[in-house]
Amino acid sequence: MGKDSKLSQSAKIVTFHPTGEYYFTKGLKAYHRRDLYKAKKYLERALELEPYEPMITCQLAIVCTDLGEYQYSNHLLQTIIEDLDPYMTECHYFLANNYAHLGMFKEAYRHANEYLDRDEDGEFSADAEDLLDLITFETDEIGESLLEQDGLIFQQEKAREYLESGNFPKAIEILKQTIEEYPDFWSAYNNLALAHFYLGNHEDAYKTLEEVLEKNPGNLHALCNLLVFNYYEQNHEKVEEMASKLEKVRPIMQEQQFKLGATFALIGKYDFAYQWLKQLYKKGFEGDATYYYWLATSAYQLGFEQTARRAWKRVIELSPEKEGLEPWGDLNVAVNGFEYHLPSIIKRLESEYTEERLFGLFLTKHSYQKEKIIDHPAYAKASFTEYEKNYKKVIQYDGVLTTPSSIYYLDTISELLYKRYNPIGMIESGLFLMWFSVYVEAMNASIQMTNASAWAAAVEYLWHKLRNEKKSQKELADVYEISTSTLQKYIKIVNGLLQ
Repeated sequence: MGKDSKLSQSAKIVTFHPTGEYYFTKGLKAYHRRDLYKAKKYLERALELEPYEPMITCQLAIVCTDLGEYQYSNHLLQTIIEDLDPYMTECHYFLANNYAHLGMFKEAYRHANEYLDRDEDGEFSADAEDLLDLITFETDEIGESLLEQDGLIFQQEKAREYLESGNFPKAIEILKQTIEEYPDFWSAYNNLALAHFYLGNHEDAYKTLEEVLEKNPGNLHALCNLLVFNYYEQNHEKVEEMASKLEKVRPIMQEQQFKLGATFALIGKYDFAYQWLKQLYKKGFEGDATYYYWLATSAYQLGFEQTARRAWKRVIELSPEKEGLEPWGDLNVAVNGFEYHLPSIIKRLESEYTEERLFGLFLTKHSYQKEKIIDHPAYAKASFTEYEKNYKKVIQYDGVLTTPSSIYYLDTISELLYKRYNPIGMIESGLFLMWFSVYVEAMNASIQMTNASAWAAAVEYLWHKLRNEKKSQKELADVYEISTSTLQKYIKIVNGLLQ
C-alpha cells in the first residue's frame, strides 16, 4: 500500500492537446494506407484546428477527389486559390481533373491551361498536357459540342438539386427546358417523369415514359421507373408482368446494373436485387448511400447478415443521419421504399399512442401488403379513436375524400409530406410522427383545419429546425405555393401545439 500511495502522489497528469499538424500527419498515414474515409475524417479535424493552412486544405481536396466527392473537392481548391494561397498553382491542375470527371470540359480546359501558363515545367505539366489532348481531341480549340455539354450538365445538376430538395415544379421547369434544347437526352425525360409522379401528376408521368420508350425503345431507366410507378399504384398484375421481363435483362453498364438492382429491391424482389448489387460490390463499385442501403436491405432479407451489416456501415459513413434506421432495427425503413415491414406496421397499430397508430394507418394505405394488414387480428382489435376509425374506413375501402373535414386534412397533409419525401427515397419517420402528433393536439384543441399546404409547410419547417437543418421560410413558402406571411402564421399555430 505504501508503494502504491507514493506512486499515486508523485504521478502527474499531462494534458494532451492535439494540433492540426497531429491530425494532418494521421490523415496522411491513413491516405497512404488507402483508408480514405479515415483520412478524410482526420484531415477535416486538422482543418478545423488550422483553417488557414493551404496544405491541409489541398490534401483534403485530393482525398475527396479519390472518394468521388468532386464538388466538395472543387470548393476546397477554390478556397485555396481565392483566399489562402493564390500561388499554389497545382490547385488548377486538380480542378481541371475534377471538372473532367464531372464532364464539365470547358472548365477542365480552362484550369488545365491556367496551370500550364503559371507553371509550364511543374510537377503535373505532362499530366495537364495529356488531359488537354483528351479534352480537345488533339485540336487547338474547345469545340462547340463541349460548350453544349457544359450547359447540359449544368442544367442536369440544377434539376437534380430541385428534385432532391423536393421542389418538383422548379425541377419540371428546368427539365422541360433541357428536353427542348436536347431532345435526345433521355435522362431528362426520366427525371421529368419522376417529378410529375411525385407531384401527383401520374398521367403526365406515364405519358413522359411512353414518349421515351417510343423514341428510345428498351430504355432501361424508363422501364424501371414504369415498374416503380405501377408498384406504387398497386397494379399487381402489371408489376409481375414487367418484373418478369426485366429479370431477363443483362445490362453491361454499372449505372444500369445499379438501377436494375435498386428497382428489384424496392419492389421486394430481393434475390434479383442482391444478384446485381452484390456483383457491383465485388467489382469495387463505389456507390452512394442509396446503393449501400439497398444492398444492406436485400442482403438482410435473404439472410446474408454479415454483408448487410458491412453495407449498412457504409450507409452511416455516407449519411450519418440514417443512424437507427437499419433494416433489422425497430425504426427500420421499409424494404419497399416508404413501406415498413408488416410486423412494424402491426406494432404501430397496437401502440398506446394515437400518433403511432395514425402512422401505422398511413403506412397501411401505402403498403404493398395492405390486404394482409387489414386481415390481421391487430387491425380489428386496435383501440381507435373516432377519427381513426373514419380514416380506417377510407383506407380499407379505397375511399376518395373531397369534402373538407378533419379526416380530409389528415389525409391531404400526410400526402403532401409524402410527395415531398419521395417514395424512392427513405422515409423520414420523425417528420410523420411529428405531423400526426400535431394533428392529435389540434383535434384535442378543437381547431378547425384549413389550408393544407400551409399546415404541411409549417410542420416541415419546424421539423428541419428541430434537426438544426437550414431551411428558409421563403424556400418552403415557394415550394408549397403560399406566402411567407401565411407560413409564419401557421408556424406559430404548429409551434403552439407542439409545446
